[in-house]
Amino acid sequence: TREFPIASGRGGSGDKFRRGDNRTPVGVYRIVDFNERSRFELFMRLNYPNVKDAFYGLKNGLISRPEFDAIVAALKQGATPPQNTPLGGAIGIHGIGDVTHEKLRIHDALDWTEGCIALTNADIMALRNYVSVGTRVEIRE
Repeated sequence: TREFPIASGRGGSGDKFRRGDNRTPVGVYRIVDFNERSRFELFMRLNYPNVKDAFYGLKNGLISRPEFDAIVAALKQGATPPQNTPLGGAIGIHGIGDVTHEKLRIHDALDWTEGCIALTNADIMALRNYVSVGTRVEIRE
């Protein structure tokens, strides 16, 4: 087992209220894609929103029934759920990108992302050796 220090969303963690709330969603997700050309060194996209997130959004009037159905259908097919609903999207695990002393200081001291989980570039590349598409990721508060 490996552990890595992380930074998460500036808005805290828990249920996402809306796109742009800077919150890191809590729950069980799967890695659905890797972007090795990301401005963050490496981006591991998660299948956010999941069924729990979609149900929360439907129950609280954040998404419509057709949006809920589209999310559930995509998840059942193992596809990336719609990323353009009011729940937001593009949640994943990534590095910090171009390394500067200031970025490393910020990363060590603050939760700075827009809802993702960030590791140092060295740590994201080390983590990459342990995961693949389909790997289960559990995000806890």
